[in-house]
Amino acid sequence: MKKIPYELKLYVAGATPKSLEAFANLKMICNEHLKGQYSIKVIDLLKNPKLAKGDQIVAIPTLVRRLPEPIKKIVGDLSNKQRVLVGLDIVKKG
Repeated sequence: MKKIPYELKLYVAGATPKSLEAFANLKMICNEHLKGQYSIKVIDLLKNPKLAKGDQIVAIPTLVRRLPEPIKKIVGDLSNKQRVLVGLDIVKKG
């Protein structure tokens, strides 16, 4: 069975504690559940504020799943592992 690649973008605003926590939580979840089938791009909106418009980012940190479709967004520090797993469709809600 072919593994589905996950293309993830994490929008942050500098290296704030909340941004760093979101990235650490995301890495942990991906390593546990998507080993070898994901890519993460961290986008610092302090350096590239125009990039927020493309994915319609209104809060930070925000995780955007570009692939597999449909596009999904999760706002926050990603500390609620179950919410992130359901939000990324890695596990079913229930």
